[in-house]
Order: sequence, then C-alpha cells, then structure tokens
Amino acid sequence: MGMATEAQFHVLAVDDSIIDRKLIEKLLKTSSYQVTAVDSGSKALEFLGLQEAEQRNLSPPSLCPSQEMEVNLIITDYCMPGMTGYDLLRKIKESTSLKDIPVVIMSSENIPSRINRCLEEGAEDFFLKPVQLSDVNKLRPHLLKGKAREEEEEEEEEEEEEEEEEEEEEEEEEEEEEEEEEEEEEEEEEEELSSNKRKNVEESLSHDRTRARFNGLEVV
Repeated sequence: MGMATEAQFHVLAVDDSIIDRKLIEKLLKTSSYQVTAVDSGSKALEFLGLQEAEQRNLSPPSLCPSQEMEVNLIITDYCMPGMTGYDLLRKIKESTSLKDIPVVIMSSENIPSRINRCLEEGAEDFFLKPVQLSDVNKLRPHLLKGKAREEEEEEEEEEEEEEEEEEEEEEEEEEEEEEEEEEEEEEEEEEELSSNKRKNVEESLSHDRTRARFNGLEVV
C-alpha cells in the first residue's frame, strides 16, 4: 500500500553533476517516485513554467515527462553555476503559484550558516552528499505535508466557490422578489387608477342625471 501511495508523487531533481544527478534519480525511482531530472536551476524554472524562464528562451529540459505533470517536491543541489540552489529556492518561494511546493537542498559541504539560511528561506530539509536511501526516505513526510496543504487549498477554493454560488443565488432571489414587488405595486397602482376613473365617471353620470331631472320641472 505504501508503494502505491508513493508512486503518485513526482519529484523534480536539480543537479549540475551528472553523477550526483543519476544517483538521486536512481534513489528516487527505487522509492517508487516519478522523477524529472534537470542540470540547472534555470531549466528547473522553465519546467515549472515560470514566466521568467520563458522570457529567457531557454532550451526545454530533454529528460522529462510532460510539463503539465504536477511537481510535488523539488530536491536541488546548492552549489551550481549560474543559479545556485539557494537562488532557485528563493524564486520558488517568491512565486504565488509554486511557493507551497516543498524544497530540499543538497550539498557536499557541511556549512551551518548555509544550512540555516536555506531553512530560514523555506527549505524543508538539507541533505549532505552523497545522498543515501535513508535520506530519500525522509522526503515522504514533506510530500505528504505538501499534498495535505494542496488538498486544504482545494477545499478552501471549493468552499469559496460554493459561497459565491450561494451569494449569487441569494442575489437572484432578492432581484426576483424586488421585481415581483414592483409588479405588484404597478398592478395596485393600475387598479387604483382604474378604480378612480370608474368612480369619476359614475359621479359624473350621477351628476348629469340629477341635473336633467331638475331641468324638467315646471316652475309654478
């Protein structure tokens, strides 16, 4: 059951070293994760669909599945040319659409200040190289937490949509009630106007009959 559950998770691995990249890819696949591996932070951004990467006209990553596939976790090397893992982490956390994806940093150097900086910026964990299977096993809680967060956001969105629909229905009902009230008021005004006309006509006719009767009397 655990294997089937983990198979739904997709991990984006980022490392400029082909040896380290192949190693982490192998470990992830051994743990039944779907894996996309790229060799730079720029290609990772492009795969994730960030506009900045598209504007730079970067070549698409050649190793991967569809860009439409959801990424559940990113594991990236810290020391890379051009864009470091820390830079990639910051860009992901600054993105409104990607900030909830868990990010794990890898490094061959055990530098406490570097580790603390990454954790403070939002990284879920920091692994020392060479990464081992025991490290990969630590990813699952982060994946589950990220998945739970996504589900909570989806539920919130559904609740918001339901509230909006209810508000729209209430507004429509209020509009219908107002229209009915207006129609009733118009009908009452018309009835009152019609009644007044009839009354005026009857009074006029009554007055004419009385006058005609008096006119017919002889004066003695």
